[in-house]
Amino acid sequence: MLAGFGLELAGRAAARLAGTLGIAVHPATVLRLVAAAPDPEVAAAPEVLGVDDFALAKGQVYGTVLVDMHTGDVVDLLPDREAATLEAWLKAHPGAGIICRDRAGNYAEGARAGAPDAIQVADRWHLWHNLAEYAGKTVAGHRGCLKDQPGSADGSDVPGTAGTPGQEPPGQAEGRQVPPDGFLDACGRERRLVARTRERHAEIRGRLDAGESLSAISRVTGLDRKTVQRFARAGSAGELLGKATSRESRLDQFKPYLHQRWNEGITDAAALHAELREQGWAGSVQTVRRYVRPFRQATAAPDPSPAVPRTRQITRWLLTRPDHLQPDEQAQLQAIRGRCPHIDALAGHVTAFAEMMTARTGSRDLEAWLAAVEADEQSGLRSLAAGIRNDQQAVVNGLTLHWNSGRVEGTVNKIKMIKRQMYGRASFDLLRKRVILHPA
Repeated sequence: MLAGFGLELAGRAAARLAGTLGIAVHPATVLRLVAAAPDPEVAAAPEVLGVDDFALAKGQVYGTVLVDMHTGDVVDLLPDREAATLEAWLKAHPGAGIICRDRAGNYAEGARAGAPDAIQVADRWHLWHNLAEYAGKTVAGHRGCLKDQPGSADGSDVPGTAGTPGQEPPGQAEGRQVPPDGFLDACGRERRLVARTRERHAEIRGRLDAGESLSAISRVTGLDRKTVQRFARAGSAGELLGKATSRESRLDQFKPYLHQRWNEGITDAAALHAELREQGWAGSVQTVRRYVRPFRQATAAPDPSPAVPRTRQITRWLLTRPDHLQPDEQAQLQAIRGRCPHIDALAGHVTAFAEMMTARTGSRDLEAWLAAVEADEQSGLRSLAAGIRNDQQAVVNGLTLHWNSGRVEGTVNKIKMIKRQMYGRASFDLLRKRVILHPA
């Protein structure tokens, strides 16, 4: 009974519960009873094995949990997530016919070496999560397409092009001020970030064409090697500027008010900051001062650009079933797709993948989906397609078979709960014992 209390509650809580039943016991005694409990014998791996990692120390040390996908029971815990460790376990416990895993390369390698005849199944949730991450990056890179340019001579608005990656920003129009966007400030001058990025991209591309290595370019330019690599992989400077020039700001919702108050004669940044604080602004006065500084060189603050939905909002609309969106959300998404062909193409890819994943037609449709993405010009989705190519058979199985890693993810959450009961101070052996003997 005390050992059962310890499995459920760990040491201190189990001792308190035993005390209410008239049993005086020390918490350490309860833990010793748990540690002395025999492990269930595992002669062979279950037919369908789930594999995933869990944090022993978040961000630093990770282990591996192995789950019987038929029963949900934990088969074993491994002290790391290395390929060799999983390979050794599978060779010592043969019998796994299907291995459900995430897309980690170590698990793919370990499963391939330890159980070469097993069918590997990539988890659908992780595939959808990967797609969502790349979709968010694509939306962030093309959000500038959704910004309006100033009104034309007849007063009508035209779709903005200044924030569109790969296009040169327009010069300052004669006789009128340009609202600040990703490429230009309020006076129509090119931002220093934009000019510097273009110069660096041209220099790095020139050095690469001359045959210099990434390391040599890093030494000459003083840039980190990963930064040089990012510039080298970009097809154009606009591709690099996409996210930086359309970056969201907490000040966005207050910009119309700032423009209005500036044109009413309130030009002191501290006074404007005080008014914004009354409306809920929690940022610094320096942020306000930097934003209004270009206005001082103009006769009046330009009209603010129309509000653009946040990147996360647009991405959520793209990843949600259309019939689950509100009518106004559907209308906004349709307008966004009409304004930006890149986001419109992204929406088509996301819809095709969702239909394939829901109907589990990966064996029939995945190759066509990959070909369509690879033929598109969106670098983010092409990177996703390249990653899928490296693990294509497991992805096909994940989008075709009914198996997935849902039970494993639930087990990882249970491990977190057990860890918290012991305040994160339990050794790996004690944690392993509690997890394995804890009922599914």
